[in-house]
Amino acid sequence: MTAYIIRRILWGIALLVLVCALTFLLFRILPTGNPAVLRAGRDPQPKLIHEIERVLGLNKSLPVQFWDYVKGVLFHFDLGYSYYSQQSVKSLIAERLPPTISLAVGAGVLWVIGGLGVGIISALRRHSLLDRGAMGAALVLVSTPEFWLGLIVLFLFSDGIGRWHIFPSAGSYVPLTQDPWGWFTSLILPWFVLAAGAAAVFARLMRGSLIEAMDEDYIRTARAKGLNERAVVRQGVRSSINPIVTLFGLEIGTLLGGALLVEVVFNIPGVGLLAYHAIIQADFSLIQGTVLLAAMFIIVANIVVDIGYAYLDPRVRYS
Repeated sequence: MTAYIIRRILWGIALLVLVCALTFLLFRILPTGNPAVLRAGRDPQPKLIHEIERVLGLNKSLPVQFWDYVKGVLFHFDLGYSYYSQQSVKSLIAERLPPTISLAVGAGVLWVIGGLGVGIISALRRHSLLDRGAMGAALVLVSTPEFWLGLIVLFLFSDGIGRWHIFPSAGSYVPLTQDPWGWFTSLILPWFVLAAGAAAVFARLMRGSLIEAMDEDYIRTARAKGLNERAVVRQGVRSSINPIVTLFGLEIGTLLGGALLVEVVFNIPGVGLLAYHAIIQADFSLIQGTVLLAAMFIIVANIVVDIGYAYLDPRVRYS
């Protein structure tokens, strides 16, 4: 198991270097503009541009620039400086990370509880009216774009423009340490919007996986030996949980990289909104930083999921 974990970590580092290479080449080779000119501001003098190129190392060869960039990312988490705000990308991301973590964790709790609960009930009562209704609603939610659903719930329930003034309006996010109740109420609608589609996917996946598991021979044997139904269902859920764990790891990794659409619709000052403004302002260093952050979270989530397989399913063994 230890050797497997080490291999997965090394493979994750290799993938991160590959993402670094792709983003580096994308913004160095494609005609996206001279970073020194972008950093210098409006109507810069040639002397200032040359000085910025020297400070940023842009006067060096491309392989040397790439090595300096990868070395800074891997060993110092140095993501460069924003051309627009003249601040370090690392500090900007660190400032915006807590709202994104709050959004991702809350939505993750909602979609796991809702998705697994609905999926298990539908599997145990397959072909019933409840099953058909739940799966029909899940199909609708899977097909609904997040930004559209966000606008709908704002129109119906937000305090500013909503028909029923129940929840705070967009842009009302407050940090958890500043006002816990305000933090909670400001994230209820974003949590619901972000969790709706993922919970629907979880419910459909859990239903199919559990139905298949409940038809296995070992489940019939357990019932024949007189094991109570709750224990049988528990064993079936444990056997069918692996696809859910995989999907959960990927979803959480993606969300921690920035739930861009939901953060833009609800004006939540997280990493997604930061990436959106970076794209609008052509702030390439900041775009690189947010892309690398998303890649890092997805890679780490995959490693954690792979390791968790051995504990969730005793049939899985790593050599």
